[in-house]
Amino acid sequence: MHHTTALLIELGAIILALGLLGRLAGRVGFSPIPLYLLAGLAFGHGGILPLQASEEFVATGAEIGVILLLLLLGLEYSASELVTNLRTQYPSGVVDLVLNAVPGAAAALLLGWGPVAAVALAGVTWISSSGVIAKVLGDLGRLGNRETPVILGVLVIEDLAMALYLPILTALLAGVSLAGGAVTLLISLGTVGAVLYVALRHGRLISRAVSSDNAEMLLLVVLGLTLLVAGIAQQLQVSAAVGAFLVGIAVSGEVAEGASTLLTPLRDLFAAVFFVFFGLSTDPADIPPVLVPALILAVATALTKVATGWYAARRAGIGGAGRWRAGGTLVARGEFSIVIAGLAVGVEPRIGPLATAYVLILVLLGPLTARFTEPLARRFPRRRGPAAPAAQAPAQAERTADTVAVDA
Repeated sequence: MHHTTALLIELGAIILALGLLGRLAGRVGFSPIPLYLLAGLAFGHGGILPLQASEEFVATGAEIGVILLLLLLGLEYSASELVTNLRTQYPSGVVDLVLNAVPGAAAALLLGWGPVAAVALAGVTWISSSGVIAKVLGDLGRLGNRETPVILGVLVIEDLAMALYLPILTALLAGVSLAGGAVTLLISLGTVGAVLYVALRHGRLISRAVSSDNAEMLLLVVLGLTLLVAGIAQQLQVSAAVGAFLVGIAVSGEVAEGASTLLTPLRDLFAAVFFVFFGLSTDPADIPPVLVPALILAVATALTKVATGWYAARRAGIGGAGRWRAGGTLVARGEFSIVIAGLAVGVEPRIGPLATAYVLILVLLGPLTARFTEPLARRFPRRRGPAAPAAQAPAQAERTADTVAVDA
């Protein structure tokens, strides 16, 4: 009874604090994510007043939060749109890999951590946080923007790439033979391919099967199916977030709209819990010794992510403003980076604190770059070459380019 009482008190305090922080952020026109993270940092291990009774519940809620964030993103798009994005965005995925994985690998080698740690830190700096970015897009009202499918295309390529990367990294860390690593990789590829095939070929049947005029039944079936697929995907060495996203892709039409309406409040609650848990699981005492290298790496890879988003949006024919918004939105790192660092600490213990500090910096910086990259870019318009029309001012030329892109 004492444990249950403490659990209820701690949960009530956490949720009430989240509500107050969210209201504060709303009044100043800012994303609440940094406030959630700082609150978790203050009341986590080594913080001001560590929470004990609710830790296990919050950890489970955090997992559900990531799953719901990706499910709701998937509900926004159809399977055909996903495949089209993957076909058109794969060059951007290659650029994303080169620009953002290389700095992490180089940093690990310069620190003398060895090639296996270099592969791990490359993953930490490569993968953007789908959870944070999904929340930021919703907070800023950008889900309907023209650059949003481009952002999601890059995120999906990264998430699907995790189905290849994580088994390879796990095999390297464990010293598994080439044959053993190949089997794990084939299982991961087969799982992703099977789910994509079902979503493409039988998405209508899935939508019809889960459809219901009763809101309660629709909520239970969609949520249960999502958690089940996410769990099976994770068991098969594929990200639970990827599984949840693909469930959202498979459900379409009026069923998707109804499920989105019902699940949005749950997503907001558990997503907030996820960001708090991230702070709770971090000991503030581990941050200062690695702050300088983490800050240097964060600044470098924030710039490379902006470049990645700008390039991807440019390839898709998005105007100047949308290119900068896409770049700024991709900066945040989060859940995957922490998972990768957690796997690698057995080989190189110092990678854990560095990755934690790095992710904290970028998860705080990400909402800021998403909001302010475009306005800052407009303050410093590019110089036009001699071929540009003389009568057209730079700002006006940029607005014209955006208008043309929208019309197209």
